[in-house]
Amino acid sequence: MLNAALPKKRAIAQALVCDQDGRVLLCELTYKREWDLPGGVVDPGESPADAVVRELREELGVDARVRGLRTVNWLPPWSAWDDAVLFVFDVEAWGPETPLVLQPTEIAAVHWCDRDLVRERATGATIELLDSLDDDPADAYREAGHVFRGTA
Repeated sequence: MLNAALPKKRAIAQALVCDQDGRVLLCELTYKREWDLPGGVVDPGESPADAVVRELREELGVDARVRGLRTVNWLPPWSAWDDAVLFVFDVEAWGPETPLVLQPTEIAAVHWCDRDLVRERATGATIELLDSLDDDPADAYREAGHVFRGTA
């Protein structure tokens, strides 16, 4: 089969959820120290948009509506992980008053974070991505959190 000879690349789908005060929803994960945007790995045969909806339902108990794609970000290899392609979706916002049902095997808690708390607790890749979106909010392709401006 042709697919067997081609390289495999992980696809990740995450949601960028902000409240009315501009705070970002981050998940305190059970399996790593840093906090991250809600979402996860796209299953085989699943679209990234379907994956982010599934992940939000599984991990937070929320039936979310995707409004659109915010960015695609290539993530270089890190630690024991191969590189990956990250799809970040704009998801219909909900606020701190919305009841969540956390998946206890993956999510210890959720936090609405201002930028200072994001910088203190989030993964480096998430900090770079959010900074890049602040600096250049246009929908764009990014590599390692930086807007890709073309090859030399």
